[in-house]
Amino acid sequence: MLAVDLPIDPFEVIATDLYRDGISISHDVIPFDVLRALKFRLAEMNLNDFNQAGIGRNQAHETNQSIRRDKIHWLDAQQSLEKPYLDFMQSLQQYINRRLFMGLFSYECHFAHYQIGDFYKKHMDAFRGKTNRVLTTVLYLNDGWDAELGGELVVYEPNDHNAELLRVTPSFGTLVTFLSDEFPHEVLPALRSRYSIAGWFRVNTSISGEIDPPR
Repeated sequence: MLAVDLPIDPFEVIATDLYRDGISISHDVIPFDVLRALKFRLAEMNLNDFNQAGIGRNQAHETNQSIRRDKIHWLDAQQSLEKPYLDFMQSLQQYINRRLFMGLFSYECHFAHYQIGDFYKKHMDAFRGKTNRVLTTVLYLNDGWDAELGGELVVYEPNDHNAELLRVTPSFGTLVTFLSDEFPHEVLPALRSRYSIAGWFRVNTSISGEIDPPR
């Protein structure tokens, strides 16, 4: 009997990577129609649609351009060109919960625009016991990106924050997913303007009827 190569579920690839390594890099997981909608959305936006990114949450939130210089725009399911991506991530959330029992409760994400020379220095997206962000995603939206242009995502070893684990070129359609409280990472300056969507799956830490704010 001839062996038949069955198609591999991209969600299963991500789940397996996360279970084994805590991080996953995928290049063909986002449907073409979703990517096309995001490209159309970026094409109709201008610099005034983006706000200077900050660090920290709530009262501790501040802008500090010595740490990060990107500008952001939060995605909203009420926006027709943003909704397909949010729907896709909801499907990924449901799959991860069934497969890995992570208890992911909600998802938030924003476009990030890095102009020439912009950066985001080494940081963690979460610290154990201090936040409800548990899983980070980064989708890149840059056509024709060459490695010489820079702008890589640099990920460091969980047990040695000075040891580089890998670099990701911000090429169109590449999706990076990793445990938020495990991997320090940074964004290097680039020679060309670059776009991505940074997002976080959260667990529910609401108590006494008070909803933990999504951002």
